Amino acid sequence: MRLYRERREAIRRRLDEFRQVSQHEYFYELLYCLLTPQTSAKNAEHVVDRLRGNLFHTTPLDPEPFLADRRSYIRFHRTKAKHLLAAKEQFEQILHALTNGSSAVEVREWLVRNVKGLGYKEATHFLRNIGRNEGLAILDRHILRNLKRFGAIRSLPTSLTRMQYLSIERKFNNFSTRIGIPIDELDLLFWSMETGEIRK
Repeated sequence: MRLYRERREAIRRRLDEFRQVSQHEYFYELLYCLLTPQTSAKNAEHVVDRLRGNLFHTTPLDPEPFLADRRSYIRFHRTKAKHLLAAKEQFEQILHALTNGSSAVEVREWLVRNVKGLGYKEATHFLRNIGRNEGLAILDRHILRNLKRFGAIRSLPTSLTRMQYLSIERKFNNFSTRIGIPIDELDLLFWSMETGEIRK
């Protein structure tokens, strides 16, 4: 694939950056992934930067006004603000789950079961952004559209149950193996094809 050859080095640099994220940043990467569903990545990034600047991780701060700000509005801001506060409260547990030697599959299951606001897509996104997804797939609309486009799946799902998610993830892995592009790199390639950027 010509586009992959053109973007391969930039994609690999981005993946290296994810792997180099320090544990001190895990908390804010988690907040980012809690904010992105149905909201632009740019707005989520801006809000996280503001929360970081206001030391949200150590300060008794209400995040809702930051999420409701029209300049970087986050959809479902009230619910998501509650999710941020809950994640802050339990972050010591979350960090333990990330660092206790469990596999990425095991950590994702724990995150989905225990962290409000994280489904399989968001939990995988978080793990990828800290360099821990180990071949798990972020099945957002950009990825699903391209999987259909290249024949890896027959149709776009209207919703994703756990079983559907895991089934499509297996198909994505099989497709990745067949064309010889690692799934983590293929994920960012598909993203860049849709958005023109190699974002997080």
